[in-house]
Amino acid sequence: MRNTKKPKGKNSDIKNHSSNGKKNNKKKSGGYKKVIKVTLITLLILILVSGVAMAGVGLAMIKTAPPLNVEKILKLDEPAKFYDDEGNLIDEYITLKSRENVSINQVPINLQNVFIAIEDERFFDHHGIDWYRFAGAMKSNVKSLFNKITGKPYGSFQGASTIPQQLVKQRMFLQSSLEDRINIERKVQEMYLAWQLDDELSKKKILEAYLNTLPLGGKAYGIKSAANQYFSKELSELDLVECAFIASAAQNPSKSYSLAHNSATNGSNTFYSQRTLAVLNKMLELGSITQEEYDIATKDKIKDDTVAVTFDFSTGVYNEMQYEWFSRKVIDTVTEDFKKQGKSQDEIYNLLANGGLKIYTTMNKEWQDNTQSILNDELSSDKTKASDYLFPRNSDLTPVQQDLQASTVVMDYRTGEVKVIIGGRGDQDPLSYNRAASTDFLRAPGSTIKPLTVYGPAIDTKKLTAGTIIEDSPLDEETRKKYNVSNTWKRGKIAQYPRNAPNKYSGYLNMRYGLKESKNTVALKVVDKVGLSTSAEYGRKFGLKINTVDENSIASLALGQLTVEGGTSGANPLILASAYGAFGNNGVTTSPLVYSKVVDNNGEIILEPERSTRKILSPEASYIMYDLLKEPVTTPGVGTGTRAMLSGMDTRGKTGTSADRKDLWFTGFTPYYSCSVWVGNDDYSQIQYKSGNYFGSNSVAGIWNKIMQPIHEGLENKAAVEMPNRIKKAKISKDSGTLPSELTSKDPRKNRIYEELFIDGTVPTEHDNVHELVEVVTKDGKDYLVTEYTAPIDIIEKVYIKRESLPFTGPDKEPYTLLDQKYVAPTEEEPMDEDLKRILDLWGPDRKKDDEKDNDSESINDIGNPNDIGNPNELNNNSTSDIDDDTEVDNSTENNID
Repeated sequence: MRNTKKPKGKNSDIKNHSSNGKKNNKKKSGGYKKVIKVTLITLLILILVSGVAMAGVGLAMIKTAPPLNVEKILKLDEPAKFYDDEGNLIDEYITLKSRENVSINQVPINLQNVFIAIEDERFFDHHGIDWYRFAGAMKSNVKSLFNKITGKPYGSFQGASTIPQQLVKQRMFLQSSLEDRINIERKVQEMYLAWQLDDELSKKKILEAYLNTLPLGGKAYGIKSAANQYFSKELSELDLVECAFIASAAQNPSKSYSLAHNSATNGSNTFYSQRTLAVLNKMLELGSITQEEYDIATKDKIKDDTVAVTFDFSTGVYNEMQYEWFSRKVIDTVTEDFKKQGKSQDEIYNLLANGGLKIYTTMNKEWQDNTQSILNDELSSDKTKASDYLFPRNSDLTPVQQDLQASTVVMDYRTGEVKVIIGGRGDQDPLSYNRAASTDFLRAPGSTIKPLTVYGPAIDTKKLTAGTIIEDSPLDEETRKKYNVSNTWKRGKIAQYPRNAPNKYSGYLNMRYGLKESKNTVALKVVDKVGLSTSAEYGRKFGLKINTVDENSIASLALGQLTVEGGTSGANPLILASAYGAFGNNGVTTSPLVYSKVVDNNGEIILEPERSTRKILSPEASYIMYDLLKEPVTTPGVGTGTRAMLSGMDTRGKTGTSADRKDLWFTGFTPYYSCSVWVGNDDYSQIQYKSGNYFGSNSVAGIWNKIMQPIHEGLENKAAVEMPNRIKKAKISKDSGTLPSELTSKDPRKNRIYEELFIDGTVPTEHDNVHELVEVVTKDGKDYLVTEYTAPIDIIEKVYIKRESLPFTGPDKEPYTLLDQKYVAPTEEEPMDEDLKRILDLWGPDRKKDDEKDNDSESINDIGNPNDIGNPNELNNNSTSDIDDDTEVDNSTENNID
């Protein structure tokens, strides 16, 4: 049974209570000790188990770590570098990063020490992992984590990464570290690989790689780039405070850059940096610098626990390359060639931005620089000689504010190597239109198209020869209707028919002279004979961009008035320089090459351009065109591009002017190089000039001369191409294009026979049938046809040219005169002399009828018996002794005609 007896009395209760309390306290004390003991044992076991587990997890993490790739760590990301044709560095690929690697031996000792002091003070003492710093960081982080859990204030979590660890992270775990900064697995792997790295590389080599790798704000990656970005200095020029700032930027690059850049853009250029002073203090604490060095560096610079840092930001435009026009074209070409190898756009960008490629271009740096200066200088609006050109016609002589643009290409047309690309003159923004080589900036080539779509095809197809006569005169109505030229040729808003510029016409003209004088109507008529489809086909083979509209337009194909809108038609200097090279290369064009090879960072050639050629013309047709193209530059007063003629060097070429003077061109070549120059306004507006000081395509030919003259200094003059065996020479008539007749040499101009070149089989076999011998009489300096009343003594024989009829003169039947019309036989008969008319009137009509009925009747000119009605000469008080004088008059008249 349960004992329910209660103690009696008060004291008894107290006693019993006291006794039980002592026993209970002993029991409780022993229980607590037991609990603590058990707890400690349990914790120890947990720690051991956790340690074992963590060790196992750690080992598992290490096992999954990637193998240490020392080559990758040392192979620092470098943008592609560009070299000229002599191997000189000229440019660097523009990326979001700017990096230039430097040897540790070139890094000032203060710059080395400042990074060690702030990033890894026991760098030379540990084995890749600073365990002392690691333990301290863990203790601090546990405290911060506990405070965070319990809601108490906590500081930031600290890292303990050494320089080797940071290098491993940058080179092998960069993307992972950006996505998750406190990933435990990555941290363990970084430590493990840093330990290995310390075995593989010397401390100096690790430090060198680190200093070239770390981001330091803005575009700067690595210390050399940072020194240039923040202070516009080389490493050797940095002072102690500047070294400390660069090192301080490693902790928070974006913030450091922002604060520094803001101070510079605000005009003060000075920023008071707390972090920089902390770095200096750390150096002093570690003994990296002396107190004296510290004091000198910070004198008059410390204020409120900060130190003044003065910046001089690089003035370079970060997205502008040194040689924008050439290097950008190289990038485009290399990119396309890499794509042909199957590389993706991302792969190509990574190669260019980070692959350390060396791209050897074909550019001649000296020529590139000189040509840029020439274009800048020749069209500078602040020069009197240029501003004189910039006046509108019929103006009050107020200068037109035109910012004329220009572009040019120089290339070795045999090898295809492009030596100069200038895409614009004056100050240009990065990534501006490349007017020389971009297919996004095509222009109407004007008459520079004529050798490519007119004369070259005509001779190559053997439809015409260089001696073929084409009448230089306005198109007749039938031809205009055939091509609907009134709708395809416009001047402003008014439809007009194609005409020469100036509006003059020579009459009979062979193709050689048609090209020499750049006759528009001759070119139109040649294309009419060749055919639009053939003309367009040749143009495309030469590289011209011709759309479906232009392939059906005679004005476009004959005169170069291509519809450039939309970029589907037109030309640029690169296209034309390449095309004209065919005339000096036996009819073969060579694809333009802007680089010779691409080499990777191991020195291996990984890309070479595809060198391709294309035969456009036969060697014979090409040689004849080569000979024809001397005419525009070698005939003063007649040739349209005489200013291009180089001193002591064979020069060939052609001018071009598009409608309304929107584009001016000269394209030509020598035995060594071809070159094309364009001048115009970006907005397609008309190029203005002051009357009497004309700026035209021959002016551009003068610019061409200035570009090419220094390029050819010291080069031997020679023929660009040898004459093929199948070229035949023959003397022909300038007026018929056929073999000369006896009458050809009697033309009063005395120069109507010349020697022309022909492809074998095309030499004419017929003789000149244009010249004719005509009996005429001369009165008052004018020739007339002889009539039955012309005195025999007045009749002379002269050689003239035939012309059946004048063609239609235009929509409004505007009058025009052919320059050789005065050499055409007269159509008017000799006007009757007044005395002779009086005599005939005296005879009367009956007398004349009787004479006509008489079989032996004589003409009035045969009545010479002075005993009858007398000699008409006597009626003019002239004696027979005046015959010699009349002959002299006739001779003088003939001389006047000559």
